[in-house]
Amino acid sequence: MHNTTAMLIELGAIILALGILGRLAGRVGFSPIPLYLLAGLAFGQGGILPLQASEEFVATGAEIGVILLLLLLGLEYSASELVTNLKTQYPSGAVDFALNALPGAAAALLLGWGPVAAVALAGVTWISSSGVIAKVLGDLGRLGNRETPVILGVLVIEDLAMAVYLPILTALLAGVSFAGGSITLLISLGTVGAVLYVALRHGRLISRAVSSDNAEMLLLVVLGLTLLVAGIAQELQVSAAVGAFLVGIALSGEVAEGASSLLTPLRDLFAAVFFVFFGLSTDPAAIPPVIVPALILAVVTTLSKIGTGYYAARRAGIKPAGRWRAGGTLVARGEFSIVIAGLAVGVEPRIGPLATAYVLILVIVGPLAARWTEPIARRLSPARKPGAPLPTAPAGAAVRDVSDGGGAAPRRPPLWTPPPRPLRTPPAPAADPRRTTPPPGPGLPRAGRARGVREWVRDGPGSGPLTR
Repeated sequence: MHNTTAMLIELGAIILALGILGRLAGRVGFSPIPLYLLAGLAFGQGGILPLQASEEFVATGAEIGVILLLLLLGLEYSASELVTNLKTQYPSGAVDFALNALPGAAAALLLGWGPVAAVALAGVTWISSSGVIAKVLGDLGRLGNRETPVILGVLVIEDLAMAVYLPILTALLAGVSFAGGSITLLISLGTVGAVLYVALRHGRLISRAVSSDNAEMLLLVVLGLTLLVAGIAQELQVSAAVGAFLVGIALSGEVAEGASSLLTPLRDLFAAVFFVFFGLSTDPAAIPPVIVPALILAVVTTLSKIGTGYYAARRAGIKPAGRWRAGGTLVARGEFSIVIAGLAVGVEPRIGPLATAYVLILVIVGPLAARWTEPIARRLSPARKPGAPLPTAPAGAAVRDVSDGGGAAPRRPPLWTPPPRPLRTPPAPAADPRRTTPPPGPGLPRAGRARGVREWVRDGPGSGPLTR
């Protein structure tokens, strides 16, 4: 009875603290993830007030938080959208992997952590935070910008790649042989392919079978199905998160919208618990020794993510300002980096503190980079020399639009067009054709006389009166 009472008190204190921290982050305009991590560090072993009674419950809640994160992510996409993005954005996805995963792998090898830790740290530095980026786009009012579909396309490629990456990492962490790892990968690829095929061909039937007009029944069926599939996937060494992601993809239409609205509050609660649990499992004293590698990785992968976004937006025909905005928006890391690090701490305990410091840095730098990358790039770009000719296009050709983005637009208008001629008063008597200078117009003000002279010179004698 005493343990139950202590657990309730600790859980109540944790949830209340998370609510206060979330409101504080909303007031400041930042993601609450770093505050959740700091709260976990404060309540964990070596922190200010270590928790004991509720640790097991928090660990279970953290597992549910990861599952709900991936489920809600899958509900955001349909199978057709995933296939379309895979066809159009795969070069950008390859560049994203090369520029951002390789620095993490190289850092792990230089630190002497071994190849398995290198695969894990590559994922930590590779995957951007979809949640933080979506919030930043909304806060900055850029959801309608032309570079936003490019940003979302890169995120979709990363999310889809997680369905392959996580089973590989899980197999490596479990220490299975090459043959066992190959079987696990084949099972994962076959499962992903089968789910995409069924969702494309029979997605409506699946959604109809799950659908319910009763919100309570819909919530129970979707949540129960997700936990069941996640558990089976975990048993097959495919990863529970991937199983939840595939369930989200299989549901579409009104069912996906209804389930998303019902599960979002649960997702937010258990995801916050997950971040707290990750902080609980990290000793604050282990962070200072890895702060320098975390800073170096943060600087390198900030620049590499900006390069990724710039390349992807350039492929889509976006103008330079939109390319820089796309690159800066992709900088933030968050939930996936913590998920991957949480899986790998059993093999290399130092990955946890490094990932915590790394995410704390980039979840703060990310919104700043999204806001200021494009203005800084514009300031640093060389200005056009005065008198230099403007670029021109062949006659009749379409030129690149100079607004936010790319696309074909009509030819650039001339730099100056004469103003429309004003309505004239009835013509005055014809002037003497032998006159070669305009009449003085003594009754007209100075500005009016000057305008009259310009009209007389432009249109010739007799073009209009120069006096009142």
